[in-house]
Amino acid sequence: MSIEQPSIRQFVRNGSVLELVGNTPTLPLRFEPEGVTIHAKCEFLNPSGSIKDRFAVAVVADALRRDALRHDSVILECTSGNTGIALAMVGAALGLRVSILMSHSASVERRQIMRHFGAEVILFEANAGYRTGIDLARDMAAKDSLYFLPSQFDNPLNAADHEHVTAQEMVRQIQKPIDCFVAGYGTGATLAGVGRGLKQHHPQTLILAMEPTEAAMLSGECPCCHAIEGVAGGFLPPLLDSAPLDGTVKISSEEALDMTRRLSREFGLLVGTSAGANVAAALKQAQALPPDATVVTILCDRAERYFSTKLFADEPMSRSEC
Repeated sequence: MSIEQPSIRQFVRNGSVLELVGNTPTLPLRFEPEGVTIHAKCEFLNPSGSIKDRFAVAVVADALRRDALRHDSVILECTSGNTGIALAMVGAALGLRVSILMSHSASVERRQIMRHFGAEVILFEANAGYRTGIDLARDMAAKDSLYFLPSQFDNPLNAADHEHVTAQEMVRQIQKPIDCFVAGYGTGATLAGVGRGLKQHHPQTLILAMEPTEAAMLSGECPCCHAIEGVAGGFLPPLLDSAPLDGTVKISSEEALDMTRRLSREFGLLVGTSAGANVAAALKQAQALPPDATVVTILCDRAERYFSTKLFADEPMSRSEC
């Protein structure tokens, strides 16, 4: 079943910040010590600072088109941060109210950014990871019809937007067959959508899931704590079922933090820890492929939302630290 791609343009005035979402550049990164080049899609350049701007704009445009969002509606979503920030930005631009459910463990900067956009932030104890907040959001919506749930973890529009938009941007920008795409998963939508979109152009493209070594659930291991915010939230999201996965690449929290710092100090890329994990996984896979292989990954978000985390700690993370 095809899903109509909604457009936000009919709902915004000219000059809206929402017109800046998408069409992010893809940057070749040359790692000289390893003798490898990988291509990184710069999603941190979206206006609120992450790849989640794409879903926020698509889901709100779709809801407005279907009259599922009214002037008195409240957008309610459970998120580790980036989707909440994106929805808060969209709400501010369109004059819509936004309430965000977040775990107490998420970085304080993310809460502050959402509140700065005017969103309400509701904190909860994540006893069952993301599922705690997802269940809470559904309970709240069942009791109050004013709430609109974007449902990022199981909304097929999330993956469809990446299939029909993000993947097509990569194909246009790189202009040669993509041998491998590597990314982590929170909702699973990027792997599912981009994976499907790339394989339509080049069926041999390898689609690999980056997983924290400490929480490699696709590899059959039990989830555990890790320091890569926004990925591997303690369960396998439904959207991941439709991802054309060919394998996984494990990256430890320590490797992710080291690569994130390397990206800032060697490439001038001030990005978040999940971006570092993605690049570390892409680099590891590129070294296992022929020298001329084209490997692509995602720089998911900016670093300003991680100032209070281990990424900016004075001392490097020890191997025993969780």
